[in-house]
Amino acid sequence: MYPFSGSGCGDMKPHNSKAINTCTPEIYGLLPVPEGPLTISGEVPPPTDLDRPSILLSVAIPTFRESQNIPILIDRLTGLLDQLIPRQYELIVIDDDSPDRTWEVAANIASYYPQLRVMRRRGERGLSTAVIRGWQVAGGEVLAVIDADLQHPLETILQLWSKIQSGADLAVASRHVSGGGVSDWSLARRILSRGAQMLGLIILPGVVGRVCDPMSGYFMLRRDTLANIDLNPVGYKILIEVLGRGRIANIQEVGYVFQERQEGYSKVTSRQYFEYLQHLLRLRIDNWPVGRFFRFAVVGFSGLFVDMAIFYLLLDGWGLPLTLSAVLSAEMAIINNFIWNDQWTFRDLSRQQSGGHRRLKRLLKFNLICLMGLGLNVIILNLLVSVLGLNAYMAKLGAIAIVTFWNFWVNLKLSWRVTEVKP
Repeated sequence: MYPFSGSGCGDMKPHNSKAINTCTPEIYGLLPVPEGPLTISGEVPPPTDLDRPSILLSVAIPTFRESQNIPILIDRLTGLLDQLIPRQYELIVIDDDSPDRTWEVAANIASYYPQLRVMRRRGERGLSTAVIRGWQVAGGEVLAVIDADLQHPLETILQLWSKIQSGADLAVASRHVSGGGVSDWSLARRILSRGAQMLGLIILPGVVGRVCDPMSGYFMLRRDTLANIDLNPVGYKILIEVLGRGRIANIQEVGYVFQERQEGYSKVTSRQYFEYLQHLLRLRIDNWPVGRFFRFAVVGFSGLFVDMAIFYLLLDGWGLPLTLSAVLSAEMAIINNFIWNDQWTFRDLSRQQSGGHRRLKRLLKFNLICLMGLGLNVIILNLLVSVLGLNAYMAKLGAIAIVTFWNFWVNLKLSWRVTEVKP
């Protein structure tokens, strides 16, 4: 049963306590807002109260216009964690200066909940950065995040804690594993959610594909997985940032059913989807192996000269037919590119896969991928010329650029992968 009478501004009464006015100017110790880079220290801040036990778990609760939900959330979450790790946790509300004064509602009940801390941000917005600002002042060795809208079942936090205690670096509450689901989503909303996940798998397969629900905003992780890493998220999907930049090995997922909002306002708009795409692209660029790609491009450029030289020799020097000369010169260029890539571009990886058999296997994969790239080149060229009406030479350059990225990425993931290496 909800322990308060009233909501928002007005009198609110916790269990067997006198009423407090949530609109009074008396604010209980707001946290200072960290400034500068979004970097979480590996050292836990010293306790302000020497008689207080060390903090094991810090839960960040980002809010915006959640004045009706925050008292319920704090009361119920405190009840659960008091039984699990009494006095060894903290709840950190980070509010983006809500017009309904959510920060004030939270601050005015803080005297009834010793584990509650409140931060009011002005001039900085966004769920992901709010979570990180909360973690920056957190005192726990384990960090967590939960939405304030009561759409995350609070009891699931006990399962997440259990997974961390059993050795997980990251424990994620997931809608897409056994026991998970959504309560009453429309078909359109389901399609948008799954479509966003598929987009993530295309752009960042090695990041998004690590969990079944990369869009989850309800998870727990060890502090040292993010310690001293420069974070740079966009929008709402903080888990993408954690997966993309964190030092995370062991991931466990716990099923939960996403609930419908009862109070407050939904924050989901088209802007969030654009920010999600921006976040994916930023991580893709930041994680792109620029030096390796540069070497791959240089090798590809050398292959162009090999192709043209051998083509001229076969066609004009030896008098071979046009098609045969083109095929043989292209194959020689592919072999040239493979040798240089194997010994220079991917040298560190090829050294881990020594032996003639494995080298031949890499050559065959490289050959196949390049031939697929050739077909892709022809398709893109025709689309750029026929559909978009580009100049043929500009279209050719564009197709070469796209196919170069294709060849590099697919070869990195397939031809020179090291999964066969035994420890």
